[in-house]
Amino acid sequence: MKRIKIPSDLTSLAYNNIKQHILEGRLHYDSRLTEAMLSKQLGISRSPIREALNSLEKEGLIRIEPRKGAFLRRFSIKEVGDLYDLRKILEISAVQTVRVTPKLVADLEKSVERIGGFLKENRKDAFISEDMWFHNSIAIASGNLQLCMVLENVQNQIWLCRCHTYSLSSSTAPRAHGSIVEALKQGDHTKATDAMGTHIEYVRQQLIYSLHRQQSSQPTIPEEGALGLDQSSK
Repeated sequence: MKRIKIPSDLTSLAYNNIKQHILEGRLHYDSRLTEAMLSKQLGISRSPIREALNSLEKEGLIRIEPRKGAFLRRFSIKEVGDLYDLRKILEISAVQTVRVTPKLVADLEKSVERIGGFLKENRKDAFISEDMWFHNSIAIASGNLQLCMVLENVQNQIWLCRCHTYSLSSSTAPRAHGSIVEALKQGDHTKATDAMGTHIEYVRQQLIYSLHRQQSSQPTIPEEGALGLDQSSK
């Protein structure tokens, strides 16, 4: 009789499910994630849950406290500034070296249309995903795989902050993205670089301003709030 193998993708399923809920802003900073709770809600054993949480901690999205559980990572204003410094360097490098093709321009133009629609419909999750897709597409087209990997991690950490201040800068994204695309379409990398830098700096200033206002007035939320995780992944 052959030994039954546990599906190797259970950790990936747990990781993707938990990460999705984190990036969608459905968890408060005081919400406690425990292996027992996540195991029950996802319908899988604790082992893949533990591995998934360890991966998310390494990515800087959560912090694990022994015998207490996992919590969303809190970023200081200095850390947010550092993340944006790194993001600006990465994205400016990407837009300076991106290989512009008719297909890339067409895809980015469609993205601008989609993100504008998501903004009007107030579809926050779709907006966030589209915004990340836009910036990642430019990075990918630069051909620098290492840059793409670092940028993705930086973006995820930044979104952990921005999902709570979505309304502050989201309205400017369609216009900012449109300016970047138009510059790339014209073959003007200098103009595209300026547009990208201005876009990132504006979002940075809005986020830091919001954090300054909120840092002394965080509401208290009961621990272990319902996650509503999708059990269809089990």
